[in-house]
Amino acid sequence: MQSNWWKLLGLAGVASVVATGAVIARNERQRQAYTPEEIRDRLHERHARAQQSRP
Repeated sequence: MQSNWWKLLGLAGVASVVATGAVIARNERQRQAYTPEEIRDRLHERHARAQQSRP
């Protein structure tokens, strides 16, 4: 009975690693979908917001 818990725990760990990898892959595909101009515009916007929030 004790070994069954370890097996279930191991399977749950493997499932979480697979799910995390799928989320990371999806986010990477979305990130790579930006054009260089879109990235530049986003960075300029982020920089402007950071400058405004400084005291």
